[in-house]
Amino acid sequence: MAAKMYNSFVSVVCVLQHPWELRLLPEYLRNVHQALSEAFSDYEVILVDNQSHHGQQTAEVVAEAPDEVRHNVYLLTLSRPTNRNHAILAGLDRSNGDYTVIFEFDFYHKPELILQLFEASRSEGTDIVYLRARARQAGLYFRPLYRIFYAILRHYSSLEVDGLAHDTRIISRRALNSLLRLRENLRYMKAIYSIVGYRTSWIETEEPLHGRDAEPFGERFRTSLIAITSFTTFLRSLLLWIFLGSLVFLFGVTANALKVKFTGVDLFGNAGEPFSGWTFLVVLIAIFFATTCLNLYIMSIYLSNIYNEIKQRPLYIIESIRRF
Repeated sequence: MAAKMYNSFVSVVCVLQHPWELRLLPEYLRNVHQALSEAFSDYEVILVDNQSHHGQQTAEVVAEAPDEVRHNVYLLTLSRPTNRNHAILAGLDRSNGDYTVIFEFDFYHKPELILQLFEASRSEGTDIVYLRARARQAGLYFRPLYRIFYAILRHYSSLEVDGLAHDTRIISRRALNSLLRLRENLRYMKAIYSIVGYRTSWIETEEPLHGRDAEPFGERFRTSLIAITSFTTFLRSLLLWIFLGSLVFLFGVTANALKVKFTGVDLFGNAGEPFSGWTFLVVLIAIFFATTCLNLYIMSIYLSNIYNEIKQRPLYIIESIRRF
């Protein structure tokens, strides 16, 4: 039994993404109900079914649960499977609690984590508390890709994204209201949490990251592209370096062509025989290459500015207002 009953309304959001989660759903609901009913005055569980071909089965599983368990359950069945981040947003949109907990199936056997997240938020005065893994469970070939991805996020954005953060977290009402203001079609939730700001902390867990959520490589690759293109300046910086490289190439090729024309020896000391018009053609190609790279870089700046304006992200978020 919980040592203390909190007079708070807590919403729990859960996304059903895989068939094995449907098999665990009855136990998930029982565990969550027991933990929440003992600790909070009111609660709701929002299930987001992101596997449309199992929608009827999910409804039947919920209907078979005891009355006291299913009484607070709301089932949202999406018309077609979508990105996991979008499915989470569907649940957050319908959350009514003072606090909202995104609770993954990976922790169905540890419902006490919900109370731990809540107490950490209250005691530390933080608006967002997430579970942090000690390690990432990934194949040997994927590990360097993850390191490169998070290195890009760190160096080409101002975001503070934890590469070992689980989706499971608690969000206060005011932080959730600010989060829902960012209505982006291309969503990477970990980056959006960082944009919203507010005081954030974490609780370490033994559960490895992505231990059971085996997303296909294509889905993870698309999510990475969304994060890199939407929340970093990496591609624009890359075009800048390509342009600078083209200038070095232009000067090098021009110097080499002129040296061969007048001395018959290139920059590396190799003998060469200049043909009529060869120097002009090489220099012209190098100039066009550098000009093309410059145009691409300029266009990337304009497109980046247009892209940021279209998103209409809030220029600032007020955490609190005090009058003295």
